[in-house]
Amino acid sequence: MNEDFHKTITSPGLTPPQKPEAALELPRKIGPYKIECLLQKGGMSILYLGTHPETQDPLVVKVLSPKYLSHTEAVSRFKHEAEVLSQADDPSIVKVYGHGEWEGGWYIAMEFVQGISLRQYLLQNPISLKRAVELVIDIAYTLCHLHTRGIIHRDIKPENILITDVGNIKLIDFGIAQQLTEKKAPKEAAAKARLLGTPIYMSPEQKENPEAVSFPADIYSLGIIAYELVLGKLSYGQIHLSLMPKSLQKILSKALQLKPEERYQDIVDLIADLSAYLNSPTFQKEQKSGDRLSELSESLRQAQILLFPDKAPHWPGIEMGIANYKGTRTFGVFYDLFEVPEGYAVLMGESSEKSESSILYAATMRGMGRALAQSYKSPSEFVSKLNEMLIHDTSRQIFTLCYLVLNPREDQLYYISCGHGHLWMNTKSNQNPIRIISGNIPLGIDPMAEFKHGVYSWKPGDLLILDSLTQIPATPEVKSHLSEDIIKNAVVENVHLVPQKQVEHLLRIAKTSSPEAILHWPISFISIQRHS
Repeated sequence: MNEDFHKTITSPGLTPPQKPEAALELPRKIGPYKIECLLQKGGMSILYLGTHPETQDPLVVKVLSPKYLSHTEAVSRFKHEAEVLSQADDPSIVKVYGHGEWEGGWYIAMEFVQGISLRQYLLQNPISLKRAVELVIDIAYTLCHLHTRGIIHRDIKPENILITDVGNIKLIDFGIAQQLTEKKAPKEAAAKARLLGTPIYMSPEQKENPEAVSFPADIYSLGIIAYELVLGKLSYGQIHLSLMPKSLQKILSKALQLKPEERYQDIVDLIADLSAYLNSPTFQKEQKSGDRLSELSESLRQAQILLFPDKAPHWPGIEMGIANYKGTRTFGVFYDLFEVPEGYAVLMGESSEKSESSILYAATMRGMGRALAQSYKSPSEFVSKLNEMLIHDTSRQIFTLCYLVLNPREDQLYYISCGHGHLWMNTKSNQNPIRIISGNIPLGIDPMAEFKHGVYSWKPGDLLILDSLTQIPATPEVKSHLSEDIIKNAVVENVHLVPQKQVEHLLRIAKTSSPEAILHWPISFISIQRHS
């Protein structure tokens, strides 16, 4: 079978016009939403990154491709997707903010999800049996939510399930979803219709008559996904249940019965059987030989999340915002925010090690930094002590690092950078951002190195923005750097926003300006606004 067959996109039975499509011009607004950039151009739709006018939150604006605007059925299906999504209110389903008509046709404004598709997740990560079954149960609960509202998705496949950066799922693409109360097409009409769905994940009855399916059709598709997750790779349509754990074979066999009446009729029953299996003594015996390694990898990813706290601490007279993207790989990057005797501190750093063990080194450095900061008031002395400890450590780690100390009593800040990040400052008297420079070599290289920090005035009304961008390297995968000018201009344009909105916008700009980098590399922005 052709290896690209699994990439077959959903086809709503429409023949696209033969005329070539003109080059797209980026619209400034679609409906009430400001458009930032083009995200993706598909067969029937175009996706843009937009901004909500009231909250300034990022969102995805999906529009019907101009070549289909004169196609009655295409317009009808697009509007139907918006209506179905509006009814499907669940945390595991992409949220709709609005939909309607604009001067360029029809649009749907949806939640912007930070994450990757289940297909990417499956290809990039070792998945333990426990994690695989848990993911299937999560997807099943989402389908249960839809089914109780009479909605059949009809296109359950790995590309339509997103894994967020904290490991949760989001179901997307309701382009061919159907409500059970809708009028079903007779078999004669269905025979003339084109395929609705993606063949590999499609139930036999959906291939025969896509307009006359019920809930077991979604259950069949989920059965194929369950098989692939447990197998640890894409099936390309080849199913061999003998490769599955023996106790799981019975469950998957029932989910994959060719006749819908012999399949699970209610997804609640599938959830019950999978949950019972997950908690059974048999499950422990049937875990794969590589599961311990897979679970360790998953634990390390969770540990990395802990090194990126999403919530800012409460510091009197200071408003803060944090936005970060953890990337698709495991890297030893961290940041920490804590109190010190003279005020408050922000510590950011990264290990030179690029394997899973780098997370352990980063966690160790974070702990050492927090402890030493209580004893060393001078950032130069603080960094010198860390350098000494790294030089004498047997792991021979090299760390890039930056350290910011805020002293509101003396209206001063202290800053030192050892090859890591940028610090920008906006003051009341000067709205043009100034980059605070404090260049020192990374830690763990030279035992005789001397480190120098800078001391700057820091008064009420001043804005600080700290980022980790300088460590995005040039590699075959990362072809472009995010320039300082882009960040500087973004700070100027968004200085009127509250800190949290500022950093969220900066992160969006970073992602759109350097997409190759952001796919793989962790990136963080911290905004600090002093009020008193």
